[in-house]
Amino acid sequence: MVVALRGRGLRQRIVAVCPHDECTEQVVRRALSEGIAHFVLVAEAAHTDVPKKIQADFPDAVEFMEAPTPDEAAALAVKVIKEGKGDVLMKGLINTDNLLRAVLKKEIGLLPPGGVLTHVSVAETPLYHKLLCFSDAAVIPRPELHHFRAMVKGNVALCHNLGIEEPRVALIHCTEKVNEKFPHTLDYVQLKKDVEDGMFGKAVIDGPMDAKTACDLHSGQVKGIASPVVGNADILIFPNIESGNVFYKTLSFFGKADMAGMLMGAEAPVVVPSRSDSETSKYNSLILACLSTKK
Repeated sequence: MVVALRGRGLRQRIVAVCPHDECTEQVVRRALSEGIAHFVLVAEAAHTDVPKKIQADFPDAVEFMEAPTPDEAAALAVKVIKEGKGDVLMKGLINTDNLLRAVLKKEIGLLPPGGVLTHVSVAETPLYHKLLCFSDAAVIPRPELHHFRAMVKGNVALCHNLGIEEPRVALIHCTEKVNEKFPHTLDYVQLKKDVEDGMFGKAVIDGPMDAKTACDLHSGQVKGIASPVVGNADILIFPNIESGNVFYKTLSFFGKADMAGMLMGAEAPVVVPSRSDSETSKYNSLILACLSTKK
């Protein structure tokens, strides 16, 4: 992904909120050392030592700002994005809820009217032959049709940015049957019509199907399912946050996958790594967000 980012010939401007913890510092320094980004470091006034040191070490690529509290730092960072001075918003040592309050604040936040904020994850695992994107593991508890549309739209757009011309989308369920007892399967029927109508650009979609069928051609053959998605999915759309989150944690731990994740739907990508994410995962998430910008 770093090679793809460098190929654009542009350095993205990352606005990092409360970047004074060790892991965030390492990610920022790595990105600066590799020459892939400029940073605006928005610090809480009581914790300015680390960001000031980073600025001193990289004076041509780092701007420093401070605010009295974490909430005010988040608001200031959002303002920087709104003014067009930043491309990506990145969480440091601030609670996700506090950061999202600033992102979602009406009129002065980053979510457009009627917009939907959704989480997209990308996994690179030795158990699968290509990158795998999926949603939603972190934000939307019980998706309805407009949420599913936002999830598909965001994932397809991300795949296009990653150079996947016609991403294959699998709509995940425990069986291959549409059943009114599971309302999300009825939404899946509509999503397939939406793709046929060109709502999301160039993509192929199918489902419902289980995650193994989506990623394992043999499973589809045994079940007699003929679909270009079976065994070759680029995107998995999960029916609820529980299934998406369990898949994320299982893939990262048992599948030894390299993970990346971010929020889409706002005016700029938002990197909100989990406290338990590794430095590599947080760095991957930053690179992913840079690749998903409109530049």
